[in-house]
Amino acid sequence: MAVTLNRWDASDYLETTEDMLAYLDEAARSGDPALLQAALGDIAKAKGMSEIARASGVGRESLYKSLSSTGNPSFQTIAKVIDALGGQLTVTPRTPAV
Repeated sequence: MAVTLNRWDASDYLETTEDMLAYLDEAARSGDPALLQAALGDIAKAKGMSEIARASGVGRESLYKSLSSTGNPSFQTIAKVIDALGGQLTVTPRTPAV
């Protein structure tokens, strides 16, 4: 019996703004820039790349490239996308290791 596998896509499960911002927050807490970039890409896909491009003032094609796995988004692009999602950047002290 053949088994059919589908590629898992986080954007299929991001339904609310709260879901999206919580996902983005966890990615940011990881400290991994590639994970943060991937999360932004997943969220933009879930919300609609055109909508995010319009709200952020970043060209749609540029946004696709920047948020792809091979992209290299500027900090300005990241900040604009987070703002377009209704989020804000915050820096807090790390919890000391025990």
